[in-house]
This record gives sequence, C-alpha cells and structure tokens, in this order.
Amino acid sequence: MKKYLALLLVAFSCQQKEAAPPAPVQPVPSERQLAWQDLEFYAFVHFNMNTFSNMEWGMGDEDPKTFNPTALDCRQWAKVAKDAGMKGIIITAKHHDGFCLWPTATTGHSVKNSSWKDGKGDVIKELSEACKEYGLKFGVYLSPWDRNNPHYGTPEYIDIFRTQLRELLTNYGEVFEVWFDGANGGTGYYGGANEERRVDKRNYYDWENTYSIIRELQPNAVIFSDGGPDIRWVGNEEGHAYKTTWSNLKRDEVYGGMPEYASEYSAGQEDGTHWVPAEVDVSIRPGWYYHPYEDHKVKSLPKLLDIYYESLGRNGSLLLNFPVDRRGLIHEKDAEQVQKLADKIKEDFAHNLASEKGEIAASETRGKGYGAAMAMDDDESTYWATTDGTVSGTLTVTFDKPTTFNRFLAQEYIALGQRVKAFTVEVETESGWEEIASETTIGYKRILRFPDVTATSVRFSVTDAKACPTISEIGIFNAPKVVMAPEISRSVSGMVSLEAADQGVDIYFTTDGSTPGKDSKKYESPFEVITPKTVQAIVIDQASGKTSEVGRVDFDLAKANWKVINGADKADQAIDENLHTNYTSKNNEVVIDLGAAVDLKGFTYMPMQSRYMSGVIQQYEFAISTDGGNWKTVRKGEFGNIAASPIEQKITFGTENAKFIRLKASKTLDGKEASFAEIGVITK
Repeated sequence: MKKYLALLLVAFSCQQKEAAPPAPVQPVPSERQLAWQDLEFYAFVHFNMNTFSNMEWGMGDEDPKTFNPTALDCRQWAKVAKDAGMKGIIITAKHHDGFCLWPTATTGHSVKNSSWKDGKGDVIKELSEACKEYGLKFGVYLSPWDRNNPHYGTPEYIDIFRTQLRELLTNYGEVFEVWFDGANGGTGYYGGANEERRVDKRNYYDWENTYSIIRELQPNAVIFSDGGPDIRWVGNEEGHAYKTTWSNLKRDEVYGGMPEYASEYSAGQEDGTHWVPAEVDVSIRPGWYYHPYEDHKVKSLPKLLDIYYESLGRNGSLLLNFPVDRRGLIHEKDAEQVQKLADKIKEDFAHNLASEKGEIAASETRGKGYGAAMAMDDDESTYWATTDGTVSGTLTVTFDKPTTFNRFLAQEYIALGQRVKAFTVEVETESGWEEIASETTIGYKRILRFPDVTATSVRFSVTDAKACPTISEIGIFNAPKVVMAPEISRSVSGMVSLEAADQGVDIYFTTDGSTPGKDSKKYESPFEVITPKTVQAIVIDQASGKTSEVGRVDFDLAKANWKVINGADKADQAIDENLHTNYTSKNNEVVIDLGAAVDLKGFTYMPMQSRYMSGVIQQYEFAISTDGGNWKTVRKGEFGNIAASPIEQKITFGTENAKFIRLKASKTLDGKEASFAEIGVITK
C-alpha cells in the first residue's frame, strides 16, 4: 500500500502546474542593462595626449605632433584583457584636452596631425578591429569638456560634440557603452587654449537630444554618466561600491558633474525611481594615464582582490583601467598583475561547496519551479521565491561532514527588480548556530569575505525585502590564503619599519635595488634611511612556504631637520610622515626650511586623506629660496583630477638649488583654507 501511495504522490506532483512568477518590483532593468550587467568585468584604457605630456588633465594647447607611440598594438591590449577574463574595452577617444584618437572632421587637434603614422593612423579603428578579433565588446569615452575647442561654452560647440559622437557611433561597428565624464568647465576656468568660460552643467549639453543620437545609432549601447541614464558612477575612483548599494536611483535629480552627487546619490536609493546600476571605475596604477615613475606602483594582488570583492561583490561592475604607455602597449607589469588577479579569482571560486557537497532546503517556496534547488543550479535565469506577501525566508545548506569555507555569494533575479533590504548568514558548528554576517542589499551579486569557519550547515536568511525575495544563486567557497607584502614606513628621523599583516612570518629586505629573497637580510628592527634609497621587502610564511609580492617604497630625503617656519598650530603635521594627519594653513601656503641647501628636481603633495576633504589644493605655485628672503617660482599649475582621485601629486622640474621651499594654493577645491597632509621633495 505504501508503494502505491508513493507512486500516486509522484504522479500528483508531476501533474502540478508551475506556480506563477512574482510580479516585478519597480524599477526594473532594460534588456540592454541586463546584457551589460552580465559582462561584470571589463577594461578601461586611458591613452591619449596626456600619455605623452605626462599629465592627468591636459590643457588643450599641446602640439598634436607630440602624440607618437612607437609600437602601438591594440591587439596586445585585447589579448591582455581577454586572458584576464575581461569582456570588453572602453577607450578614451577624446579626453578633456580635446585631442581625438580618430581622424575627426571636427578639429585639427587629432591623430591626423600627429607624428604617428604620418597622420594616417586611427587608434579607434585599430582597437575596434582588435576587439572583434578577440571576441570583446567595444566602448568609447568621449569627454564633453574640451579645453582645446575655442567654441566650448557656446551653442556651436554642442553641434561639434554631437558630430564627434556620430562619427564614433557610425564608423567603428557595434558599441556596447558610451562613457561621459562628469568633469567639465562648469566648475570655472581651468586654463588651456580656449578663453575663460563657464557652463551650466545641467543644461548646457542638452543631454536628452544628445542621448537620442546614441539610441538611434547604437540602440544596444548603455550610456554612462553620474546619473545614467543607463549606468552610473559609483562616486569614487578607489575601486569600491558600498555595503548598501541600490541599483535604483532618483535619476531626475542628478546631472553630470553634480557637486553633491558622490556623497548623496552614488550609493543609489531604496526608493529610487529608475534602474541605474553602479559601475566601479578604478586604475591599476595611482594615476589614470601612464607615468614612468609609477611603474613600481602597480596595485598589488591583495589590493586588486579587495577591489574585485568590493565592486563585483557589492552589486557593481568592475571597470579596471590600464594606463597604456608611450610605446602604445599595456605595460608588462600591469599585464602581469591583472593576470594574477584573474588566476586568483578562478582559484577562489573553483569549487562551490554548496552544490558540490551540500543539500539545500527552504523555509517555504511559492510552488513548482521556485524551489530551493533553483538557487543552486548554476543558472541565473531560475530562482527560489517565496509566496506573495512573504518578505522573509531561509535557505539552509547542510553538508555531510564539517566543511571549511570563507566566502559566501548570493544573487537576486534582478529582472524582477532589486528586493532584498536585509539578510543574515549563520553557521552551525559544534557550539550550535552562530551568526557570522548581517548585511543589507544584494542586487546582481553580493560576495562576503570572512575568516575561515568550519561548519556542518549554513543558513542564509532574507530578513526584510520589498516583496517576496527572488534568489537566483547562492554559493559557498573556500578561497586559499594570500600572503600580504609588508607595510613599509619611515619616521621623521629616518628610521624605516617593516610590518607584516600576519603572525608567525618572516620579513626579508634589500636597500640596494636588488629583489629581496630568502637569502636577503632578515628584518629584526627599524633601520636608518636618511638619503634617497629604495627599500624592497617580502614576507615568507614558513608554515605554508608561500611568499608575498615585493613591497617597495622609494624614499627621498628624511625630514629630521625640516621645519615649517611660517606655520601655526600643528604645522609640523605637513611633514610628519603620517598621511592621516593634516595641517590647515590660514594663509594658504607652507614655507619649509630643509635644514641645508640641496639640489631639487621636484616636489610632492599629498592631499587630505580624510573622508571629508577640505582645502585640497587645485591650483598651486611652488617657489624656492636659498636665504628665505629672495624667492623664485619654479612651477605653477593645477593638480588635475585631484577631487575624484586624491592621490600623491608628483611635480618635477629642472635641477634647482634651495634651502627653503614654499607651496602655495592659488585655488582650493572648496574655496577653503589650504590643507596639507604631507609635503616632500624629489632630489634623485
């Protein structure tokens, strides 16, 4: 009888109708947005006139003949991106200086008047063809701001800008993304070849009619700007989205270059009116453009991993920039690091312990087709869902034996909107159930990292949602450990300290320029470096046998005998070798006695590193003196892009002998008194 009852139950189950899908929760993504979201990881390429002028933001008065790569190979770019698992490349077709990488009909400030290929070349064409060859998507960055064009700020320029856009969208095949920078002359005069002219950033470009060109010529392309309309800036250039990141945005309140965008809108809003997901743009080096002195500052593997987990793992996509060098190639160090990242990502997610070793059960489902197994079938088009009106529920994965892991992944079925407002992750160990995470949003993808935990069960609970949750995938992984390079720091007196992040490891270092290894000097205590010298160090974990990447710092003169001679309270914080302290000068300048006359070749300025930056220098004057009374200005200019990328600014010049230096702010970003996190000199 039990046998027949079982057969009847199976037959009844087979006759059950699949439950109706949940209703969408507005806003929801368009088809083009869904296709873009699946790309996840793609490349930015900053290569233009700035590559050859050694600037971040050019002035627009550069000679086109300066552009002359010696070995340009877009196929090399494409191969690097493809090998790293990237799905596309976006190129800076025109940056703020107005130089165009294609032979545009709109201006002579382009490759047609460059030395490269006697003016017969077309970088955009070569890259679009390389992308096709390697199966990559192709995108274009076109700066709305143009420091070269004399018509910028007038209605005539809008016609020029739109003609450039039409050329890019007509002559180079399919385009997957059009990228508009929020930086433009609306913030006031920046110099350059064109006259002083302000613009109304919200209305000058008439974006509605500009966007219509893209919809006409490239209907599948997504449009990027601060406020979309399709995808938005994440609000920083550091490589992270936020622990709470909504794909919803109050789009009609936002415009490109909006001063309060980063602080008030970049994380999205739960009650946002439009679907405008976040794109995380970050460079693999400190700068966006190539600078030779940054060859040893390519981001480490641990840093790149942080970026990956805090972008893709926080409901964003990752747009990783390569500053192509003056040869016209992605530098070998950049290529090496992105490949390390790709290999490590594969290693971290090689085995989904949930599907390989676990069984899944749900607290409830809405019916056939929406069971717990749908969240563990490696198919993003299927999903677990609860009944209508049930805004909480759990999925529990049970292992047949204690299992160790340190990563948890969850994805929503975003075609029906972003729903989850809060969730937790708990584990069952010998001590019972323990909560290891309590978080907010999920969206397209959320990845949690935590210390190794060994458990027999994992419980994922949606505790609050806008409507019944729709979870397309969950995953549990055990990512192998990465040994971190040591932190290298120097005191004002010139004593260098090396510090490892992990316990029970050894540090080895060199100061002669050679690569450190296990036969190098072992670090025992701080050592003195008072003249220009390169310190390199590694960590060796004797237990696992793993070795870290090489940590490196190029030190210049120690500051033991330096003194701020015009300063007020806390003036020494401008030269205390601590990036997290700041000095604010009431006269917008700092005068420093170096203690002795030295031959200078440049200076460095580190802006305030606080989240609430104030007094960051935008335009500067740098002067020198041998006696503290007679001064000579040796450089003045601007720190381009310092608002979005507050990294150390390095300014070089011809050799000058000086005992005193003066750095003055002629303009700060917010108009407030100038602040200085750290000032240094360059003597080698």
